[in-house]
Amino acid sequence: MYLSGEYIWEQGMIKDRRQKFQDEISAYREARSSAIGAGRENGSNNGSKNDNIALAWLHLERAHILGQAYFFEHLHVHWLMLCFAVSLWDFREIGGQVFRLILAPLGNITGRLPMGNNGRSHVSAFAPMEIPDDLRFD
Repeated sequence: MYLSGEYIWEQGMIKDRRQKFQDEISAYREARSSAIGAGRENGSNNGSKNDNIALAWLHLERAHILGQAYFFEHLHVHWLMLCFAVSLWDFREIGGQVFRLILAPLGNITGRLPMGNNGRSHVSAFAPMEIPDDLRFD
């Protein structure tokens, strides 16, 4: 099915948005693997590990912004955030992600989602946020 003659509708997401979503998930996995690898190396630079952890979170946040309007993608990102928080023993983030996994389906069903929200526990689950220019699909 074509939407405005420009985009192909693909399982609920516009093709370009789906590709960008998948790119962010892949970048998250690469940064997560680098963080794990940096932590295992003898005499590794802890700064490098922390940089990779921050980068992994950034890619998850961006994937959340892209996928939040789509039920399965939204839940998938929160699940990945929960798993990453567990691997880091980040109890605040774990609690926040459990809460969001419960809340997200209600937001998708009712259509009441704070657009642009990055999905992390350090921001309100109800606060809309500015969408980065490179993630806009107006």
